[in-house]
Amino acid sequence: MPFIGVVGGQDCSPEASLAAEAVGRALACRGAAVVCGGLGGVMEAACKGARAEGGLTIGILPGDDASEANPYVQIPIVTGLGFARNVIVVRSSQAIIAVDGSYGTLSEIAYALAFGIPVVGLHTWLPTLDGEPVDTIVQAENPEDAAEKALALAKSRRPRTTGET
Repeated sequence: MPFIGVVGGQDCSPEASLAAEAVGRALACRGAAVVCGGLGGVMEAACKGARAEGGLTIGILPGDDASEANPYVQIPIVTGLGFARNVIVVRSSQAIIAVDGSYGTLSEIAYALAFGIPVVGLHTWLPTLDGEPVDTIVQAENPEDAAEKALALAKSRRPRTTGET
């Protein structure tokens, strides 16, 4: 079972919430587990969508209380790490789908790119270098496209070996 991270803002627009829910549904329909930060907003919406289709949801929580997890998280993992838990979300995923988001999402995108984990973007950050777009985030047209691209990238990615960053 592929583990796909869905990252995005805790405070998101209704449109971003609907997109994240559709991403969760699409991933579950394709046999993938949803890994997220376990809280509200995009994270909750993705978990809600995945659960609606019988999918597995894992929440990597910032605090040390499992009850902080949104109601759609099946496996809450407490860390007590605050935003540092973003590294665990990324490292636990074979690919990342970024939906909308703020600075926490940007940090997850940066960690994924640093670790060589593919990132698919759906209405999210677009990195630039000297004012020019950098082709490090694969853009998706819609939630289903995001799920398909993330799963294809996860499948084609060479597994990490011990000691690799």
